[in-house]
Amino acid sequence: MPEADERNGSDVLSVLEQSVEKLVAQLTECRKENELLKSEVSSLQEILRSFKLPGSGGATPGLTPAGEGFSEYEKLQVKQKLALILQKIERELRGDHVRF
Repeated sequence: MPEADERNGSDVLSVLEQSVEKLVAQLTECRKENELLKSEVSSLQEILRSFKLPGSGGATPGLTPAGEGFSEYEKLQVKQKLALILQKIERELRGDHVRF
């Protein structure tokens, strides 16, 4: 009987080691993917920060002569919408990768 218990114990240990190896591999892959996603989000944030709309001269806020581009109010609305889209992307990325 002790031999059977010892064999069962080593089998269980072997299965646990394999499970741990798989989990470590998954964790490593998730970390790599997380770094890639962080880089992409950072890139999107830089694009958003440097986003220039047409007609971004010294126009009076809210008043834009015909054919001169967007008003300051319209530019602000577009930037706010872009910021909301970026925040939504970040939330979705965080939510999708927290599945442990």
